[in-house]
Amino acid sequence: MSTVPTIDLNNGTAIPQLGFGVYQVPPKDTKEATLTALEVGYRHIDTAEMYGNEKGVGEAVRESGLDRGDVFVTSKLNNGFHAHDDALTAFDGTLEALGFDYVDLFLIHWPLPGIEVDFVETWRALEEIYRDGRARAIGVSNFQANHLRRLIQETEVVPAVNQIEVHPYLTNDDVRAVNAEHGVATEAWSPIAQGLVLDDPVVTGIANAHERTPAQVVLRWHVQRGDIVFPKSVTRSRVEENFALFDFELSDSDMGLITALDKDHRTGPDPDTFNWIP
Repeated sequence: MSTVPTIDLNNGTAIPQLGFGVYQVPPKDTKEATLTALEVGYRHIDTAEMYGNEKGVGEAVRESGLDRGDVFVTSKLNNGFHAHDDALTAFDGTLEALGFDYVDLFLIHWPLPGIEVDFVETWRALEEIYRDGRARAIGVSNFQANHLRRLIQETEVVPAVNQIEVHPYLTNDDVRAVNAEHGVATEAWSPIAQGLVLDDPVVTGIANAHERTPAQVVLRWHVQRGDIVFPKSVTRSRVEENFALFDFELSDSDMGLITALDKDHRTGPDPDTFNWIP
């Protein structure tokens, strides 16, 4: 079994660089999908209140036979709970759904720049959760450079991570650079652009040269850039394929060719304008 490297977050918490994402995994299928990932060797699971499947993640961790401390679990605050007290109540709901005493990482899911409740107020609630020890680390998701800079200027705890859309068609290097400047780890969601990049001739050519799949090559590109990734699949063979990233290496030329595919193409919403509340 491959050994997944860990990255030390800015508060000293270690996070496995490769995880398993449960975005769009139906709640009824989440426990089995997560159990499969844990059997394959994943020790990092990424969920969110918005996904509606935290309960299945918690059940899988308990039924896996693994110690709770051996599995890094992330969840994220739903968009309708940005007010201070609402955020605290929603976090209590996350712990209840998971059946845990703590989460390893809790994030503001979206900055929602157009709503009345400011994300700085939301962050102060997460700081309380962090100080109480109920989240080992706290961070943000989908924060642009200006959002992140303002948050750091106006609050006390620097986010441990910023989870943003990153893939070869959206390298998002400006935000990644601001993350690095402030010691904030970059987590990459949509790491294969929902499959869009897998048929790209550059990617398939590199994959053929390494006798690997296009998905493995793109995920390896992320790993070598220092991104934290958590691909999603409910198919065991794909779950195993996505885990096999640490016994080969891309050359500098390979890395440059993939990075050059950037076309500023998003597969998800624009964080500067996205203000959806479920």
